[in-house]
Amino acid sequence: MAKLKMAVFASGNGSNFQALADGARDGRIDADIRLLVCDKPSAPVIKRAEAAGIETYVFRPREYPSREAYEREILVELKRRGVELVVLAGYMRIVTPVLVDAYYGRMINVHPSLLPAFPGLNGIGQALEYGVKVTGVTVHFVDGGLDSGPIIAQEALAVEPGNTEETLAARIHPVERQAAASGRAAVRGRPDPAGRPACDDRAVSERVQVAECRL
Repeated sequence: MAKLKMAVFASGNGSNFQALADGARDGRIDADIRLLVCDKPSAPVIKRAEAAGIETYVFRPREYPSREAYEREILVELKRRGVELVVLAGYMRIVTPVLVDAYYGRMINVHPSLLPAFPGLNGIGQALEYGVKVTGVTVHFVDGGLDSGPIIAQEALAVEPGNTEETLAARIHPVERQAAASGRAAVRGRPDPAGRPACDDRAVSERVQVAECRL
């Protein structure tokens, strides 16, 4: 069976992207990363993709009149490469229905908190400010809300006395890369209140019954 065609969206350093690329290269992930999508032309993740021989699509959001406008271009790039699964790995932009509807049930995100607690930006800082004793990482489907999609897997981590945002982030980042390894994302047959099919291509649906991403 052919490997799952994957695209990764990232905005920064790209440590999660690197873990995915290494896993795909070593055969630990049954996927072929066809594309890196990045919204910051100076992001280090771009060099990581180039070093791994993975194509990149880099854009500047300010050059477009709306999120939908640049997502329509991204969708063309995804379709052109036959991408079947999208992984948001440190992608710091809200995704609109342009992409969510096209890849509903085949788009997952890695978030640094135990959702539904502390969604959105700076989940690590939010957890510290609130004073929780336990935080962690969530892998979930993207449904168009703010980190509100169905949860695939979670990994908990105790907040240690004296943890700062920087030291807690340093402890959480390795957990982010490990969390999805235990998350099996059932793609076919997942109900959606909006009535969107999990996958509208039967051949892809049969192959993407379970998406297992090892970060």
